[in-house]
Amino acid sequence: MKKLFYAIAIVATIFTGCSDDDDDVVPTKQPVVGEITGDITASRTLAYGNYTLKGMVKIQPGVTLTIEKGSTFTADKSNGENGLVVLKGGILIANGTADEPIVFTAKDKAPGQWAGIIMYGEAPIVASGGVASATSEDGLNLPYGGTNASHSSGSLKYVRVEYAGLVYNSNTKEHNGFSFYAVGSGTTLENLVSYKGNDDGFEFYGGTASGKNLISYGNADDSFDWQDGWRGQDNTNWFAYQTGTANYGMEIEAKSVNNTFWPKATNITLKRAAGTGTESASEKQYDAIQFKAQGNGDFSNIVIDGYASIEAGFGSAVQIRDLSTYNDQVVAGKIKLNNVKITNTPVLFLSQNSGGAFTVNAASFGVNWSVSTTATGASLTKGKWANIDGLDLLANL
Repeated sequence: MKKLFYAIAIVATIFTGCSDDDDDVVPTKQPVVGEITGDITASRTLAYGNYTLKGMVKIQPGVTLTIEKGSTFTADKSNGENGLVVLKGGILIANGTADEPIVFTAKDKAPGQWAGIIMYGEAPIVASGGVASATSEDGLNLPYGGTNASHSSGSLKYVRVEYAGLVYNSNTKEHNGFSFYAVGSGTTLENLVSYKGNDDGFEFYGGTASGKNLISYGNADDSFDWQDGWRGQDNTNWFAYQTGTANYGMEIEAKSVNNTFWPKATNITLKRAAGTGTESASEKQYDAIQFKAQGNGDFSNIVIDGYASIEAGFGSAVQIRDLSTYNDQVVAGKIKLNNVKITNTPVLFLSQNSGGAFTVNAASFGVNWSVSTTATGASLTKGKWANIDGLDLLANL
């Protein structure tokens, strides 16, 4: 009996006791192993673990899915279409940390393996023709657009999406790293990474949500893209590093609806590595910032580097695509680009003359354009959240 009590005491000491020199033995928390699939119909918490993401997993309205920090989710394209969808009225709480991010990746480390994270909210949109609703282009064919600007779809902090951007049919079934449909300003989007996807890194389809500390690295289409009257007001610290294949650093449009509101973002760095090609040989889209279809915005403290023309008529710091956008947004003072530092980008402005001839230059913007040699761009803190297989995503910031 004494030996039994002694054994119990020794075990208790290993797990809870303290030695005289305070050299505690703390057991390492082991990840659980599991699979997440089907509809999430009841609120639940996924413990720290390594999970297989199988199928289009949908968080249903009224349901909250919480994911513990450090968890990893892996999709396998051979299983079909995989993704994580937050339906309108559902909530996703995925709060990692700088050293314990939540990672969504793919079995095969190549662009276009899965559908990424898709989130629906209840905030307003302005779609084609000025209507307040539209149908999603993610193949789910869901209506989006609401009336609650401050709505929350949850919280994403220190979340990394890798190898997403699965595309079936352009504009009718395509996926980004992160897709935000009518997401409201009550949603937290902070310290997010979209890495080597086959489409856009981040795309906002209307709504009022804002993103802070965003990294779009090596995505094959646009680094940051939005439409449907997106109007996030508190965006800061965006870093795009385009390498391999890429189109625009920022593609900005508003479905041809001339509007009196616009998004605001500060501390932006857009860099394009030498030798980076375009997604299509026939449509050479590689400007740092492109405005079209009445797109606008207020942007400041911007660093642009590496958007050199490799063919006449393509490649610039700022492109204005069409005459209506030039007249209604540039000349009308609804596009603001201030404190801009530009290097390795010989052509500042480019006009594609869609809808009629025009020439865009610094004078077109008036006081809404200013260059600087001291702009700093994005400011981001290194950590495991921004490091993939030994690659420091912030090395070129």
